[in-house]
Amino acid sequence: MKAMSTVAEQLRIARTAKNLTVEQVADATKIRTDHVRALEAGNFTVFSATIYIRGSVKIYAKLLKLDEAPLLAALDAELKGTEKFSEPPPLVETRKTLLDTLLLLVAKLNWKVGFAGLLAIAVIVALGLSFLAWRHHQASDPLKNLPPAVYSPANAGDTLPLPKH
Repeated sequence: MKAMSTVAEQLRIARTAKNLTVEQVADATKIRTDHVRALEAGNFTVFSATIYIRGSVKIYAKLLKLDEAPLLAALDAELKGTEKFSEPPPLVETRKTLLDTLLLLVAKLNWKVGFAGLLAIAVIVALGLSFLAWRHHQASDPLKNLPPAVYSPANAGDTLPLPKH
């Protein structure tokens, strides 16, 4: 029983069967010649990410009229065996900060509910501050603790002059 050939071998065999050169493949697919050679050699380390390898193999397979689905499945199996492409790269390489967490929470807010809640909090705070101001005013009213006043005119017995007609 013959072992299944690698993706690189399948691409190289199909290209030579169609009598195409690496340069012709590069011109037809717009894949760089060094990348075509790397694909045929199984040297995937020249690519920066799995998506570029998969895209290049897919375009190359279309040109050679190969069935893409099994070829891409075999490619995925081969890439899982490599150190560089065995796991997807992290989306963010830095640690999360408090600001990142807060911005994520703000982004998840339902603004209609958030605005209504904020308005309710503002009303409650305003009412609370009004109540505290009223209590402070009641406690510090200077006229509140005065004894009853008795009217006494300044000049007792003086009368106002009558107007002359």
